[in-house]
Amino acid sequence: MKHPTQVIVRPLITEKGTRLRMLENQYMFEVADDATKIDIKHALKQLYNVDAIKVRTLWVKPKPRRVGLRSRGYTRAWKKAIVTLKPDQTIEDFNL
Repeated sequence: MKHPTQVIVRPLITEKGTRLRMLENQYMFEVADDATKIDIKHALKQLYNVDAIKVRTLWVKPKPRRVGLRSRGYTRAWKKAIVTLKPDQTIEDFNL
């Protein structure tokens, strides 16, 4: 079993994430590429002491970027998790 800090890379604080957090008690995280929903659920329990009701994962596709005048590069692909918590629970890292 992986260490929880290897599963959850960082919390994502965005406009969409703020809206989800306020209205539906959902939190977004960048997670490891090989993390499963069960791994994410256990890591949240150990790191933040919260119970996840639902965990949804998705891949964020790479976007094209200009590197130089004529050459193109791409951003990296990464995995995102959207976690729904019980109604009475919150994560303090997001309350800035």
